[in-house]
Amino acid sequence: MGLVDPSMLLGGASSGGSVQAAVSSQDEERYTFVKVVMKGTEEVWSEEFNRIGRDYEFPKLRVYRGRVRTACGDGSADMGPFYCPGDQKVYIDLSFYDELAETFKSPGDFAQAYVIAHEVGHHVQKLLGTSAKVAAMQGKPNYNEYSVRLELQADFYAGVWAKHSQKTFRLDQSDMEEAMRAANAIGDDAIQQKIQGRVVPHSFTHGTSAQRMRWFSKGLASGKIEDGDTFTKAYRDL
Repeated sequence: MGLVDPSMLLGGASSGGSVQAAVSSQDEERYTFVKVVMKGTEEVWSEEFNRIGRDYEFPKLRVYRGRVRTACGDGSADMGPFYCPGDQKVYIDLSFYDELAETFKSPGDFAQAYVIAHEVGHHVQKLLGTSAKVAAMQGKPNYNEYSVRLELQADFYAGVWAKHSQKTFRLDQSDMEEAMRAANAIGDDAIQQKIQGRVVPHSFTHGTSAQRMRWFSKGLASGKIEDGDTFTKAYRDL
């Protein structure tokens, strides 16, 4: 659940010419919620980029169910929500939120908002050139470590968004706890333990549950984009 690695997608690159799936009445409320959160991220990141002397380009949103064509190739619901740098779109399979609540035991609106904010964090990395630098590391022995750093920074950026959105969305401690539960549930170690019954640290690509919660909390405490440097710390200190 994060930045798409194009090599992991099926099929060839696409111009993104697939048609937006119709939203059923059952999904209408969820779709509206996703759009509201996306709008909130636009406001926060526009202000943050303006503060550091940059212009923020809005990402595009694509909701779907099942499979979807992207500029990175064909994506599927099995991947969870993701961001494709090729077309600068955030892809949200609406069925993922059922899985978040049922499989990962992380229900609640703000748990869902955290996931969206994390994907928008990858868009921030695209605009700042960070994701391109990490992509250039593919094929090198320590690439997974760079992937983890990238994902933890996106968690930090999700925290930055939450910091600036507390008044707008009237967030309280219970909302933050929802986000923390989601971050805990989708750590590499938690997912590996759940799926395969053992943890393989050298295969991590997103970070442990503790790391994900820690960097989200750092972003929540700071609220400043420049405090999210996950690349200069020693890997063991993340």
